[in-house]
Amino acid sequence: MIQLFEMLHSPYCIPIALILRNCGQDYESIDVPNWDRSKVIEMTKGNYYQVPVLVHGEKVVYEESNCSLNVARYVDNTFCGGRLFPDQISGSHEVLVDYIEDQLEALSFKLADIVYIDSIRNLSNRIHVLRHKERRFGVACVDQWKVDQDSLRSEFLRELDRFKGTLVQNVFLYGDQPVYADYALYGVLGNYGYFAQNRLSDEQGWLCAWKERLIDTRV
Repeated sequence: MIQLFEMLHSPYCIPIALILRNCGQDYESIDVPNWDRSKVIEMTKGNYYQVPVLVHGEKVVYEESNCSLNVARYVDNTFCGGRLFPDQISGSHEVLVDYIEDQLEALSFKLADIVYIDSIRNLSNRIHVLRHKERRFGVACVDQWKVDQDSLRSEFLRELDRFKGTLVQNVFLYGDQPVYADYALYGVLGNYGYFAQNRLSDEQGWLCAWKERLIDTRV
């Protein structure tokens, strides 16, 4: 029995969910409201409050730091034969994953959050999430992201274009088989495009083709 505690629009949960599906593993998705992390806190005995958290039998897997990949590595080693973190590309692969899940995600989540926060109907829940963002990024940060959204979107799409040469010439980022960086990039794109207001440019069909290849590839 596999349970995945997740937020469906999270750029860190989306990759894990797709890896499980591509590995042919059935799992139970347990939605964790952004304003109520009690399920995660209870499951991890107070050691963690973020997502994703994976429960596999008696095993509870979560991150030990902001840059660890405990959940992804566990899923890879347990269900995918260790193919998503090949030793021969470990250095450059780690650098690329850091870039995707840090610098690129720093643009995508702002464009997602300006829609997501407004979509929370309950006022108390909405303000709870908003204040959480403001404690980290400053008062009125979300309002500023709304003002800056055109420039943020342009920068995000330009950063994505840096992958064009590789993904036009290759099936995946490191060749014919996907690695975790492919899933990390898919997660950031999934976060960005979770809400209808955020779309890729008309010239980025190559990126859509890569996404379809990844979705259809068993590992």
